[in-house]
Amino acid sequence: MRVGVLTGGGDCPGLNAVIRAIVRKGVQEYGYDFTGFRDGWRGPLDGDTVRLDIPAVRGILPRGGTILGSSRTNPLKQEDGIRRIKENLAKQEVDALITIGGEDTLGVAARLSDEYGVPCVGVPKTIDNDLSATDYTFGFDTAVGIATEAIDRLHTTAESHMRVLVVEVMGRHAGWIAIHSGLAGGANVILIPEQRFDVEKVCGWVTSRFKASYAPIVVVAEGAMPQDGDMVLKDESLDSFGHVRLSGVGEWLAKEIEKRTGKEARTTVLGHVQRGGTPSAFDRWLATRFGLHAIEAVRDGDFGKMVALRGTDIVRVPIAEATARLKTVDPALYEEVGVFFG
Repeated sequence: MRVGVLTGGGDCPGLNAVIRAIVRKGVQEYGYDFTGFRDGWRGPLDGDTVRLDIPAVRGILPRGGTILGSSRTNPLKQEDGIRRIKENLAKQEVDALITIGGEDTLGVAARLSDEYGVPCVGVPKTIDNDLSATDYTFGFDTAVGIATEAIDRLHTTAESHMRVLVVEVMGRHAGWIAIHSGLAGGANVILIPEQRFDVEKVCGWVTSRFKASYAPIVVVAEGAMPQDGDMVLKDESLDSFGHVRLSGVGEWLAKEIEKRTGKEARTTVLGHVQRGGTPSAFDRWLATRFGLHAIEAVRDGDFGKMVALRGTDIVRVPIAEATARLKTVDPALYEEVGVFFG
């Protein structure tokens, strides 16, 4: 059997660990051959491939990014995208395709499997941790660790200059990175996409912090929105999946805080720093287990499924079910951490 592998969407710590586990187990235990498709869905669209064998994956476990490359290519937006993918899979003699990605990448895999008969197995990848079918996605733990370290470092600057520091972290629809890193880093305000925020209340928390002779840290997810306005954007262009390119709320909020409180405010946008670099030990562990179980699903012919973490077990769930809705921060959890605001 020949198995195809692709990594789609944004890069993420742990992708190489998945690839390594798939190839190691597939070659050593099942005798499979592997073809890697370059740059997400662009690879099967254009027939752009690379051979994957054990020497090709040796030493990649601690490396960030992906040796296959990635992109936000959406084959469903191309008039002949499905035909091209099926033709190139046949040309490469690929019997099954393992797709490693988030909501959008796996959404394409679900349609290919359910509607067009392409045998796909999914592996959940996103630093946002917003796929509802799995307790955790790999990449999330690394992103939270990076954001927490940044917040720790910013505390000293904020207190030295007695200024407000606004830290913008990733999170389009879900505030998991913001709430985890904000709580771990001792932030005084955490703002998430699930709860529209009142700017005046934020300013009240900031002022309260200064009264206690401490400088406040405000952590805001990139998708957070004020109660009386729309999403704040620097760039309104869309990617191939119809998503706006987020960033801008941090700078906007810092200006509002400065204007309303008279306190100096600065913004740090962590951006792609959260997705880069070597994966944490947990993400290496989780990504490796996902890879091992993904190739087992291929062996079992259990297509149209995604591997997922439930407790400490790896289970299989329909890809379509896994991408049907996002996992967002429960209001009760947000209320729980609110005791530290201000």
